[in-house]
Parts: sequence; C-alpha cells; structure tokens
Amino acid sequence: MGKLVSQNEIQSIVKHQQKLGKTFVATNGCFDILHIGHVRYLQKTKALADYSIVMLNSDTSVKSIKGPDRPINNELDRAEILCALSCVDYVVIFEEKSPGALLEKLKPDFYTKGADYTLETLPEKEIVLKNNIKVKFIDFVEGKSTTNVIKKCLDK
Repeated sequence: MGKLVSQNEIQSIVKHQQKLGKTFVATNGCFDILHIGHVRYLQKTKALADYSIVMLNSDTSVKSIKGPDRPINNELDRAEILCALSCVDYVVIFEEKSPGALLEKLKPDFYTKGADYTLETLPEKEIVLKNNIKVKFIDFVEGKSTTNVIKKCLDK
C-alpha cells in the first residue's frame, strides 16, 4: 500500500513536490462504507490538482464523531480501499476529530469539503485563511451516505 503514508512522509512529499511546481488538494473524512457519493466527491477533488491527499479519520476519531458503533470498517481497511482508487494519490491517518493540525502542516493548494459546509461553518476556516489554502465545496450525491447504507441494511 504505497499510497498510505505517515504524517511526516506526506509533509516531506508535499514540500518537495510543491518546490517543483506541483499542486496538491486535500480532503478528509471517515469514508467508512465507500459508496458512489464518496467516489464522485474524490474524483472531483482530484481534478483540482496534480496530487490528491485523503486525510482519513482514525478509528478513535470516528468513534468520537459518529458514536461507539462506528466505524464499521477499521482504519487500515478503509485506507486500503481508498488507496485502490485512481483518484486518490495519498492517504494519511489522523487521530483528532478535525484534520486542522495536519492541514496546517501540509499547506496544500486546495482543500475540499462537502457543500453542507460554507466558509463560515468550516471548522478549519482560520487555518485555510491563514495559509492561503483555496477551499472548494463539492456537492453531495443526493441520498448517498454511509448512514443511509447502514439504515438500509438494518431495515432488511
């Protein structure tokens, strides 16, 4: 899984490649049960730059956000699935609820979030503004979410 890298490795990669004129886009999420909404979101993210980075919430992070029954898939399984996608260049796992500290270290050219956020509601607002990171909000695919997949499975 050469795409799964440590925080130190991705920081070094970004610095080196940006010096060579390459651009980076980063996004984050739990990506617990991958569905078409995730794939389209990641494809649109990748289209913004030369390289894409998925900052993946660790199992501990997901539990703190989604509750004790999540994630369904562990962090290494989720990372491996993401690494299999051609639109994902790198995956890096983080432990906190927010990827803010990692985002500040990486300073990508772009940062994507779902269109349910605005710049005003973005938890990483201060970090992106301070580091001149361009934020792009990407529309969701209607009705496609991990929560809906889980609900559908439980209703059967």
